[in-house]
Amino acid sequence: MKKILLITLTLILTLSLLAGCTSSTSKNDSNTIRVGLNYELSGIVATYGQGLTAGAELAIEEINKDGGVLGKQIEPVKVDNKSEDSESANVSTRLATRDNVVVLLGPATSGNTKAASPAAMQNKIPLISASATADDITVDSNGKVREYIFKTCYSDSFQGIMMAEFAYDDLGLKNAAILNDSTSDYSKGVSQNFQETYKNLGGNILTEEAYQAKDTDFKAVLTNIKGLNPDVLFVPGYYEEVGLIIRQARELGLNIPILGADGYESPKLTEIAGKDALNDVYYSSHYSPMDNSEEVKGFKERFKAKYSKEADAFNALGYDMVYFLKDALERAGEANSEKLKEALESTTNFTGVTGTFSIDEKHNPVKSVTIIEMKDGVPTFLKKLDPK
Repeated sequence: MKKILLITLTLILTLSLLAGCTSSTSKNDSNTIRVGLNYELSGIVATYGQGLTAGAELAIEEINKDGGVLGKQIEPVKVDNKSEDSESANVSTRLATRDNVVVLLGPATSGNTKAASPAAMQNKIPLISASATADDITVDSNGKVREYIFKTCYSDSFQGIMMAEFAYDDLGLKNAAILNDSTSDYSKGVSQNFQETYKNLGGNILTEEAYQAKDTDFKAVLTNIKGLNPDVLFVPGYYEEVGLIIRQARELGLNIPILGADGYESPKLTEIAGKDALNDVYYSSHYSPMDNSEEVKGFKERFKAKYSKEADAFNALGYDMVYFLKDALERAGEANSEKLKEALESTTNFTGVTGTFSIDEKHNPVKSVTIIEMKDGVPTFLKKLDPK
């Protein structure tokens, strides 16, 4: 009996060890490919996460209806990170270890993506963000590429550079004031590159002021800015504070052009600022529904048919991200995280709704930027700017 018990215990232990050694190759050997969605579905930037998820889910639905990828259906595993760094890290660990996904999609913001990245790196699972624009998402402080981290959006440095060139060259504005969010890596990154480029072009930075996330009263700092008589106010931030800043600036009679970046991209901006305040406001974006390309036209129709509303930039970015993943999986030949990483690195001339791009040596896309002009609260396509 003792020998039988020993043999039984040995078999149980062996099976347990085998079960715990599931690799990124074998964990998707069923009829599905499990894909983790780590997004801000609630909290202060929920509209970003919700928008990206809506676009991603439309793409997944289309791909699955068309036969899936590699003969398998994509199985999304969606988890809310509540717009919190700590929760984003927890969700990333859960998806990578407990839920056994082959790839992580998201989060939306740079801060949450940085929090999610260690789990992806430790477990050697590719992470793709469609909207984390911070320059150090895909590289560390020493400039070393984070091997498993990718993004399909341009970087903060690019947005800051392009908006400085737009302000100085296109609008002819020579004296700028800056108001940024001192608690946001995103806001500080865009601001820094705007300043450097604007000065190099010959522009003057009259002042750089700061606010903090969740502030609601900006009248004192805006009054100080108004007293300096700038030609333009650059406010790289998220829509919740930016909407209040624009509204209060107009109430104080600060009726100069206000420029920003893709953090303005939310229908909530008009709700907060009011449509009358949103004139002479410009920001960099990834997409415009006014683009007349065939890809955009088809996407707009399909999105509206599913959700009964117009698609915005975050919807388009989420949609492209999933097709970018599909393209890489097909070239990888199997749902293997390592082979998928190599396929993502070698992406060339991928064409999506937000444009055509290739992945560079730092795991970033090379693509154009869209300039949006707000007219009576309505985002309007102005032009596209290509990298020089």
